[in-house]
Amino acid sequence: MFKAILAIIVVAILGVLGYAAISPDHFRIERTATIAAPPDKVFPLINDFSQWTAWSPWEKLDPTLKREYSGPKQGVGSVYAWKGNNEVGTGRMQITHSEPASRVEIKLDFEMPFEAHNTAEFTLQPHNGNGTQVTWAMYGPSPYTHRLMQVFFDMDDMVGGKFDQGLTNLKAAAEK
Repeated sequence: MFKAILAIIVVAILGVLGYAAISPDHFRIERTATIAAPPDKVFPLINDFSQWTAWSPWEKLDPTLKREYSGPKQGVGSVYAWKGNNEVGTGRMQITHSEPASRVEIKLDFEMPFEAHNTAEFTLQPHNGNGTQVTWAMYGPSPYTHRLMQVFFDMDDMVGGKFDQGLTNLKAAAEK
């Protein structure tokens, strides 16, 4: 009986490890929202990291979050580093591409709770004359350890839920 249980456990572990091994080695998480404000009103809220306190869902998770801004106030080269609790972690973002009222691309480096190097991208498209369709995406490599975690945790739901919340907050800030 003991050998049968042990064999089942070993097969289950090998199944999980195998599944993670054949999972895609890149990921993309994306959410879209429509905001009743023109792109030139939405864009500055994304292109200036100091504006993120008004809408980023991670800003509210740690009241003692330490923030550091460097480089230009907005646009390419602008940097935002943070250090927070376990929910927020520690990391750094730098704007690497900025097209006014159209697109912002960000190099995103997490240090804690785990190391990751990804790209975040915001695209803004005019919508119905005076509105904006905003797409927030994050993509990058998915190392084996991350794929193994994704067997048990749905990253699209976890991060995508935060993106939905952030887009709702961005909508409220832009439509004021």
